[in-house]
Amino acid sequence: MNFKPLKDRLLVQYSEEPEKSAGGLYIPDSAKEKPQKGDVIAVGTGKVTDDGKLQPMEIKIGDTVLFEKYSGSKINMNDNEYLIIREDDVLGILGK
Repeated sequence: MNFKPLKDRLLVQYSEEPEKSAGGLYIPDSAKEKPQKGDVIAVGTGKVTDDGKLQPMEIKIGDTVLFEKYSGSKINMNDNEYLIIREDDVLGILGK
């Protein structure tokens, strides 16, 4: 993919959610909520602080992150839906 986020932004691909409920019922696409979890596909260079220094990103490509529910901008590329969010919108990194 030829996409490089700017500054303190991340390109996140939504994680797949199960299509069945805990009780075994299938959930239609129209009833599913977008997950608040995803895999980081690309990262920017970092945030420029008030004193002009570059603060590097803590999040790396390949990290699985949890983010705020209504954060970021949705984009479609190569028939996939992605989310562009700021590093500040990330709530945490999930361990592997």
